[in-house]
Amino acid sequence: MTTLQRIRLIENAVEDMRSYLRADGGDCELVDVDGDQVHVKLSGACIGCQPASVTISGMRQKLNEATGLALRVLPVS
Repeated sequence: MTTLQRIRLIENAVEDMRSYLRADGGDCELVDVDGDQVHVKLSGACIGCQPASVTISGMRQKLNEATGLALRVLPVS
């Protein structure tokens, strides 16, 4: 898989997750992809919420399934 293909898969997976986050008053944005690290910015109700670590873990699982790679999802400010 090329780098561009990998990034597009990641973008699509993040887009799919946004509808679930929006339903709870939050949102996320893909900021950067650096090797196996995917940097996302949480916003709205997702900022400082108690289950934010669960959200990040769920994103990691969804991205790993979508790409077939072991990716790390890191929140950024």
